[in-house]
Amino acid sequence: MTGLHLSTQSHRLLICVPLITGLFWFATLLAMLLTWLISGRPKYVSQEGNVAYISDVAASFLKPLFIVGCCITGVGFMLSLVLERLLRHRGRLPPSMRKKERVFEILAIVGSIIGMLGLGFLSGFDTKRYHTAHYVCLFFFALGVILSIIFTVLEYRWLVQTHPDIIKLRYAYLVKAVIGSVLIVLAIAFGIALFYASEVGAVLEWIIGFGFTFYLLTFAYDLRAARITQEKEGEDMTEKGQASLIADRGS
Repeated sequence: MTGLHLSTQSHRLLICVPLITGLFWFATLLAMLLTWLISGRPKYVSQEGNVAYISDVAASFLKPLFIVGCCITGVGFMLSLVLERLLRHRGRLPPSMRKKERVFEILAIVGSIIGMLGLGFLSGFDTKRYHTAHYVCLFFFALGVILSIIFTVLEYRWLVQTHPDIIKLRYAYLVKAVIGSVLIVLAIAFGIALFYASEVGAVLEWIIGFGFTFYLLTFAYDLRAARITQEKEGEDMTEKGQASLIADRGS
């Protein structure tokens, strides 16, 4: 047997990256929310309304947990996109045939890096001690994630056109588009509520935080589709994509 081979064990490890990332992020937020509720909904020093923001709880004794959760989530988010790019390049996932698809892939990774850095720094610059710095980092985190979502959805839109026979790819596109659109709309509403309705903003922040888990888990679905076969199957997928691209250009 010749060519690169993706073993079953390696395949499972790849799926674990977005899976563990999403579950760890969810567990971090759940631990913080339950701590606030079980403690009798205390009002923190940095808190303005009756509902605590994630950042308010994170500025308490739970800050170490929040820092670890943010770092793991940021790195895992970025790695999930990088792994998808590598698997597409090797033909283990439906490959990118158009230049615009590859450009969107790279831009999505750049967005995830911005988001990763913003998330990591905002966890360290807590809102109680570094109020301005915290919100600047929050802005860059939101901006990076939103850009990454937009470029990823655009990439999948073109991938679906290149590989119209792959139903799972169409499902992945639709799920990402729906979850991503909801998160972006909620993020815009959160940005407005942050200045005009503090308690509404706090509720939206928790919803967005937990909702981001589902977006992370979509990458586990994507990586699950990676071919556990020899390189020839990747070549077959590339040939199908090229034929579809030629037909698309001819029409």
